[in-house]
Amino acid sequence: MLRPTRRAAAHLLALASLFLAPGCDNVFGEDHSSGGATSPVDPVADNAAALIADGRQAFRFDTFGDEAFWSDALHLDEAVAGAANGGVGPGLSPAQALALGLKVDSEALEPALQQALLAGQVDLDDPATTLALLQREAVLGVHGTFDPTGQLQSLGIQCALCHSTVDDSFAPGIGVRRDGWANRDLDVGAIVTLAPDLSSVAALLGTDETTVRAVLHSWGPGKFDAQLFLDGQATKPGGGSSATLIPPAFGLGGINMHTSTGWGSVTYWNAFVANLEMHGQGTFYDPRLDDAFKFPVAAAAGSGHVQPALEDRVTPALEALQFYQLALPIPEPPEGSFDPLAAQAGALVFNGVAQCARCHVPPLYSEPGWNMHTADEIGIDDFQAQRSPDGRYRTAPLRGLFSHARGGYYHDGRFATLADVVAHYDAEFALGLTAQDRDDLIEFLKSL
Repeated sequence: MLRPTRRAAAHLLALASLFLAPGCDNVFGEDHSSGGATSPVDPVADNAAALIADGRQAFRFDTFGDEAFWSDALHLDEAVAGAANGGVGPGLSPAQALALGLKVDSEALEPALQQALLAGQVDLDDPATTLALLQREAVLGVHGTFDPTGQLQSLGIQCALCHSTVDDSFAPGIGVRRDGWANRDLDVGAIVTLAPDLSSVAALLGTDETTVRAVLHSWGPGKFDAQLFLDGQATKPGGGSSATLIPPAFGLGGINMHTSTGWGSVTYWNAFVANLEMHGQGTFYDPRLDDAFKFPVAAAAGSGHVQPALEDRVTPALEALQFYQLALPIPEPPEGSFDPLAAQAGALVFNGVAQCARCHVPPLYSEPGWNMHTADEIGIDDFQAQRSPDGRYRTAPLRGLFSHARGGYYHDGRFATLADVVAHYDAEFALGLTAQDRDDLIEFLKSL
């Protein structure tokens, strides 16, 4: 048996005294300086908790200073308030707002107001009620700034406008927040057309306001056309709006690309949207947008080289915003929404004869790595793909698929049902699925 020398033993005692000396940092991550049992110190968990809290705040409530666009340029705040409340026109009532797909957070309403709503004692046809809801930060994704007299001064939008909804637990359109869910009821285009002044949008697109309003109305519920403000293509070849479905913001952990045509990562798209679509005050860099042939609108506007006039309100929020989105849980399918036994059989079809798992690799249900494909590889047209820098489509992650079924499947909702999706691939790849295979596969997809 080896024994330490006296010198080695002295060194060991000295080293131990450093670890045990009062006031010294404990390298093992626990603090025993009080002499009693204490909770472990975990800087990683503390940092994660702080990022989630900051990211939730940014996702739900940060406008990134976009009031300068929505209020100062478009005067949307005046249209929402209405002439009777210091604005212009008839104003926007809660009933109209709900019909446009805007959602109300029931937890932001005090109990007395909840009781009054249930008793039918609140006028949902009065724009003044909308202003009261905005003062409570109860309208998802919309922030109002008010003066001391209660008059609306400005209006801004937040990430939650498109990428949150509610559970309808209080009433249709009113309930507990569901962050990350795609709001497929939201008619973004119709909401924007409420603005009395769209001249800045018309100037960007090189057209007139009447045309802009017609294009915005063509989008319909649950759709938005981010690329319109880059390439100016308002319609698809052969006709029809070029808008695509609002995607969910959950289920992106481990997924390489954020969008259906693979512009970039989660944080890329957050910066893109906050600066170029929400019109926040921040920094954005993407020299790919200098391509005047592919992105004539963006190239002329310098959209790939954005700098804030004053404070950068976007960049400081990107880290926490990304962390929060990646932490959003993937919703579980409602009980009874699928046949468990059929879903088990469908998993065998998914991983076997249907060959779905070649691209939708479990448990990500997208490819690890470069998860992009040409239009020919998946048997569809390349219109939307060619509006992106890479010219390809992303393999969509499938978890929580049930929660964003409204509006159809694929980037543009071209397939109304999962049965249509399965039939497409069965025919495109000559899979030879039986009717039972198809039914089981659909139940499996609903279970993810």
